[in-house]
Amino acid sequence: MGVLSPIESLSPAWENTLRLLFRPFSRRLWISLSLVCIFLGGGTSTAAFQWGFGALPIDFHAGEFLARVQLVMAEHASLIVLALALGGGLVLGLIYVRCVLRFVLVEAVIKNELSLRAAWRSLELNGRFYFFWLMGIVGSLIVAAGAAAVASFRFLGYLRESGSPEWLFSGLLVVELVCVVGIGLLVAIVITLTDDLIAPLMYSEHISLPAAWGVFWKMLRHDSVTYAVYIVLRLAVGMGISVAVLCVLFPVLMGLSAGALVMAAGAILALRAVGMVWAWNPVTFVLGAFALMIFSTLLFSLLSVIGMPGQVYLQNYGVRFMASRIPTLGLMCRAGSAQTRRPT
Repeated sequence: MGVLSPIESLSPAWENTLRLLFRPFSRRLWISLSLVCIFLGGGTSTAAFQWGFGALPIDFHAGEFLARVQLVMAEHASLIVLALALGGGLVLGLIYVRCVLRFVLVEAVIKNELSLRAAWRSLELNGRFYFFWLMGIVGSLIVAAGAAAVASFRFLGYLRESGSPEWLFSGLLVVELVCVVGIGLLVAIVITLTDDLIAPLMYSEHISLPAAWGVFWKMLRHDSVTYAVYIVLRLAVGMGISVAVLCVLFPVLMGLSAGALVMAAGAILALRAVGMVWAWNPVTFVLGAFALMIFSTLLFSLLSVIGMPGQVYLQNYGVRFMASRIPTLGLMCRAGSAQTRRPT
């Protein structure tokens, strides 16, 4: 096949995405891939959530509710510790699931099939390595940012006591802002490269994440211009896919939210027609929670299904780009393209 440039890799990625999703069409595969991609960011939250809550016959009083929660938590310190522990555990759990499912998606685009349970079991070790690596980077950045913030506050205090000019304060704040933006962009690029290029390399060569980065670093030094073009093109393609997904999501979500509003209003009018008034009690609370659960399920299902093809294409793009440079990965991709799936 030869070594493909970033632009040349777009076409085989498109062909393989069509083959995976439509040749033949598999309902089970679409459901599995949509479930995977919702954890990988395969959906975009919009104002539809606010429209959905507005369709319910209830005045939530969010500010008052949060004030009461803060008051209760202030009176019970154990609740604060419990909330922090549960919140931190939930965030870490979601990140762990995302790391494992990244390799599940890589295997799906290579083999042109997906058995979610079997893939999770076989790829959990790779996901665990990715998780610890990601936590190490994030933890180091948090510690470094905290130390830099403390040092900058002390330095600003020293400048203020010494009577330094105002422009010096402004210059220091601009430098800090540029550093924060630059570090954030660098981390985003590193994570993107890990998702797109390093994960397929780990999968095909059966090596650890540091070893994969070592191999990639040698390739990067040998042809840095090509990988720079890949990063720019990858970001541009990702932005274009996001815009396209939002163009599709907006009318769909607006229609879904309008339908929820009409149904809620119809329920209230029907009750009034028979001489009853909607009032919140244990029964209506359960009914409202059940309706909200159905609406949220439909909403997240639409987000995942509509955003899933874009996620699959972006992963395919990175895999095809690396497959032309890694012989083992190239053989796996050709073997996956040669096999035929049975429609389900």
